Amino acid sequence: METFILVMAGLFGLIFGSFLNVCIYRIPRNKSIVWPPSGCPKCNAPIKWYDNIPVLSFLFLRGKCRTCKNPISWQYPIVELGTALLTVLCAARFGLTPWMFVVLAAVYALIALSVIDMELMIIPDRFSLGLIVWGLLFAWLNPNFEGLWWQKELASLLGAGVGLFGVLAIALIGTWIFKKDAMGGGDVKLMGGVGALIGWQGVITTLVMASFFGLIYAVFLMIFKGKKGGDAIPFGPFLSLGALINLFYLITPGMLVIEF
Repeated sequence: METFILVMAGLFGLIFGSFLNVCIYRIPRNKSIVWPPSGCPKCNAPIKWYDNIPVLSFLFLRGKCRTCKNPISWQYPIVELGTALLTVLCAARFGLTPWMFVVLAAVYALIALSVIDMELMIIPDRFSLGLIVWGLLFAWLNPNFEGLWWQKELASLLGAGVGLFGVLAIALIGTWIFKKDAMGGGDVKLMGGVGALIGWQGVITTLVMASFFGLIYAVFLMIFKGKKGGDAIPFGPFLSLGALINLFYLITPGMLVIEF
């Protein structure tokens, strides 16, 4: 039964990953995610159902549109496979529990906003602010918080406040020191959502991990892509990665202390 659940979770993740690709393309462009049906972004030809099967259609078409033969971005199968993998991990980690579905919705939002940020350097408010509302709405289910339901709600609210205003203060100080935007407004609001889901401790560890991963990425770009140290990079994907690690295995500052 457990294997069956994980297989079904993977299939669902593949299908939902395909839908996330629609959201990733249409939401920042203020287009409906429902209508019209999916089409080639190059020639606008409608995509037949048999060309819209997650991953398999991409392989069968050899990464090209059936009509115009223009290349299809590798983003599509990568998002589908990544969504499937994280869905399976979520099912394996939390089982078929109400909290699993709460985490799963947050995971899907983090995937979408990360890809959008990588492509356009923006984080739509419906994802960042939506995560704040989502975290507060289901704080009473949150195993990361202790106490009665109202105490959990307060913990979530405190986390959102630290994420929003604490990170905003860091961003303002960084802007003052470096004379340029140190962190975008979307990143600040995203951290409010992270705090609402995993608390103020999670805000700290998410920032630490995101800074580490972001530094590695920046060094890679400077060495292999010729980027300059002052060039802006999207920070949302690294904040999302840190948040995902926290969601699947909450890391608090106390857990980072190594005893000998």
